[in-house]
Amino acid sequence: MTLTRQAAYGLTLFLTSAAALIVEIVAGRMLAPYVGMSLYTWTAVIAVVLAGLSVGHWIGGRLAAPRVAHATALRGIAMALLLSGLTAGGAAPLLKGLAALLGGGNTPPLLLISLLAGGVFFLPSLFVGIVSPVLTKLAIDDAPQHQGPIIGRMFALGAAGSILGTLSAGYVFISWIGSTGTLLAVAALYLVFAILFWAGTKTKVALPLVALVLAGGFGLAQMPGFAAPCERESDYYCIRIVDFAPQSGRASAAMVLDHLAHSINDRDDPGLLYSPYLHFVALRTERLLQGRAPQAYFIGGGAFTLPRAWAARFPEAKLTVAEIDPAVTAMATKAMWLDPAAPALDIRHADARRTLDILPKDRHFDLILGDAFHDYAIPPHLVTREFHQLLLRRLAPGGAYAINVIDQSENPRFTFALVKTMQRDFSAVEVWLDDDSRRRGGRVTFVVLGLREPSDAAVLRATEPFRRTWLRWPQEDLDARIAAADVPVLTDDFAPVDRLMAGFVLRPDEMLR
Repeated sequence: MTLTRQAAYGLTLFLTSAAALIVEIVAGRMLAPYVGMSLYTWTAVIAVVLAGLSVGHWIGGRLAAPRVAHATALRGIAMALLLSGLTAGGAAPLLKGLAALLGGGNTPPLLLISLLAGGVFFLPSLFVGIVSPVLTKLAIDDAPQHQGPIIGRMFALGAAGSILGTLSAGYVFISWIGSTGTLLAVAALYLVFAILFWAGTKTKVALPLVALVLAGGFGLAQMPGFAAPCERESDYYCIRIVDFAPQSGRASAAMVLDHLAHSINDRDDPGLLYSPYLHFVALRTERLLQGRAPQAYFIGGGAFTLPRAWAARFPEAKLTVAEIDPAVTAMATKAMWLDPAAPALDIRHADARRTLDILPKDRHFDLILGDAFHDYAIPPHLVTREFHQLLLRRLAPGGAYAINVIDQSENPRFTFALVKTMQRDFSAVEVWLDDDSRRRGGRVTFVVLGLREPSDAAVLRATEPFRRTWLRWPQEDLDARIAAADVPVLTDDFAPVDRLMAGFVLRPDEMLR
């Protein structure tokens, strides 16, 4: 009997520790549609979960005092697991409610991230943190002559469970049943163990408690708040497709990854480029090629807006697109009129830097376009000097590297660091911005060009399909601003993208747009 109880205590600790780490991984994914999935989001999530576990361990230690009776300890575990299940199971509707209450645009972004993470995920971590000290006490009480080995075993099982939870959340549960489904599964696990431990107390209200828990769990699962905000939740993004027809007056759609719109496609005219930065890149490239079909490499696919436009206009083009997430391509095909079998398209579902490196050595491109984002920031390994040196080897004579950069207009420190880094290897580096964004200010989208020769003009104008004007940042002023900003050169060893964009993320008016 002692061996059976030891096994039961160990199994409970192992699985509840796994569940606690599953909640931590899921927390980051669930916050992404509301505040993005940045370094700041993960920092807040990890801090909140650890704080909850710490407080829970302290409370559990009080319940594990020598004077606490066996039945009382069992009831404490049961109640802690019951509360863990209820708070984990109710996380999805609570998050929606808090985001609606706090996310109107006036809450500072870092405060918003912290409030959402703390308000939703602190209590599930606290309640499950109570369990391990009490379980360890019960195990020692059962075999006091072996308390050293028991303590070591319980610590090891908790750590092993945490490893399992981390791996299973990232590799299995979120991919197969989504974030909300994963939380409901965790809640069900907690509630099952709560029932088992409550039954061990031989309390007469065990069966009513079972009925209450099961009925409550079923009722929670039917609440509208459990509807996932994503049309598809992939290994990388929460993906949604939004009807853009009210803005365009035409059949069109926008792809939203996590909380930011990344691409807009027109159903009937692939060449109708609603995003000014794509319009600029397409217009500049086509004018330089003078009717010749482009050979281009796209770092990030999204809705494949420009590849789709060029594949329709230039069937003989050679367009290689590195989109790391196959689910993004699938959604672009399903809902944004992409034809992945178009002769001009070569779609690779892999990291863009690795893909570019292993392409045949004789492959060169008229255009390499960087348009990959993780939340608002470009992945660090795609902005370093080492990557730029790889890009240069792949550019055809007269070719250009263009990268889309989201930053603040007043003091774009990340843009300054990127330009400073590119200037180490490119003969000319230019920053362009459409005139409407320049006048509006706030959050803007720069296009940074890496060239072998500078552009002939400082202004580019389009009359169709939209009347637009783009201006080049005056080089002397740009160089002076970069020098005054004292930003680092970005390398594989040191690329503090999130720190350089801190001024951007700290502005309440820049988040949740």
